[in-house]
Amino acid sequence: AAVESTLKSTARPLPGTCSGGCGAGIANADGAVTAVQGGGPDPDPGTQTYTNGTDVSIPDNNRTGVSSTIAVSGRSGNAPSNAQVAVNIVHTYIGDLIVDLIAPDGSVYVLHNRSGGSADNINQTYTVNLSSEALNGSWRLRARDRASIGTGYINSWSITF
Repeated sequence: AAVESTLKSTARPLPGTCSGGCGAGIANADGAVTAVQGGGPDPDPGTQTYTNGTDVSIPDNNRTGVSSTIAVSGRSGNAPSNAQVAVNIVHTYIGDLIVDLIAPDGSVYVLHNRSGGSADNINQTYTVNLSSEALNGSWRLRARDRASIGTGYINSWSITF
């Protein structure tokens, strides 16, 4: 009875119409075996947010800058076209700063490029098309201070996909 029920519940519909004695449809062997083994496809983990809240000082007037890393693992496929990167940088002159997201393959996505003049701090979420990037790997936020006097640090950042 259990086998019959499983075969019927996983059957595909017959193409066209049938009159009398056609049964429950076309047997779906893979669907039946998967159902008997207690499952289906792995559940979609859905949108997840990964955060690094460790403060990292940004050296003043330094071409190299600093990076903060978030490691992503256990995901499959590529990132979406609307990934969210939330950046919280404490700095006395954001016009000095270039802030990049660096994907695991080394691709660079510019988030902030010396705009904002003498304003303090970056507390902003950026939408980034990362659809060509694998989800898994080490994602880095790089901050570079390209002028003297203003100082600050990466307070935290997160990536959501």
